[in-house]
Amino acid sequence: MDASLLAIGFVVFLAAFTQSLSGFGLALVSMALLPALVGIRTATALVALIAVVIEVVLLLRYRQALEFRAIWRVMLASAVGAPVGIALLRGLDEGVAMFVLGVVLVGYALYALLGLRLPRLEHPLWAYLAGLLGGVLGGAYNTSGPPVIIYASCRDWPPEVFKSNLQGYFLFSSTVVVVGHALGGSFTPEVWRLFWLSLPPIALGLLAGMSLDRWLSPVTFRRVVQVLLVVMGVRLML
Repeated sequence: MDASLLAIGFVVFLAAFTQSLSGFGLALVSMALLPALVGIRTATALVALIAVVIEVVLLLRYRQALEFRAIWRVMLASAVGAPVGIALLRGLDEGVAMFVLGVVLVGYALYALLGLRLPRLEHPLWAYLAGLLGGVLGGAYNTSGPPVIIYASCRDWPPEVFKSNLQGYFLFSSTVVVVGHALGGSFTPEVWRLFWLSLPPIALGLLAGMSLDRWLSPVTFRRVVQVLLVVMGVRLML
């Protein structure tokens, strides 16, 4: 098998493993590594398809803890922001797009590593703001997570609710992004070829993450991922 396909498969495995173990990180990991292998536009469309598959599986696993009333505002605002993000991606130079993505990755990773924490966000406007920003980032780079994860962490949801609500949001956001890419003609034959080849690594990553989440501390694992994201983000910026 071609070395580049093996590299793509490993990235997909790592992304699925990260998401299944910690509840987030799929897009942050994949979008930090895949653009260098396939280009940012192919990577964005490919990750959108991969995300839907992974999020369906994880939402089914955590469905009993889902609190729809806590995330509907985030979802609504995300649907507004996603088309804006897709339009921005098409209008930006690829080098500029990769630099902006690097800034997003480094900013989020440093926020998490430094243990920064905003006050408890009670007002509904915060949900709309997080969803809008998440939608724009999701449409442009499939990285809708950082604003919503920050918002979720400031709501003090229990771990199971945290994971379930995030999967519900991610699935909705990814579906909106997939529709946008489909309407825009982003799903080229190459994207579909890479997607079908990605299904085995997706399955292996999900199984590995679900098997290890009882034994490996998610907090420790997230710290490792966050350090790697800083390195990867700086690399994209440079």
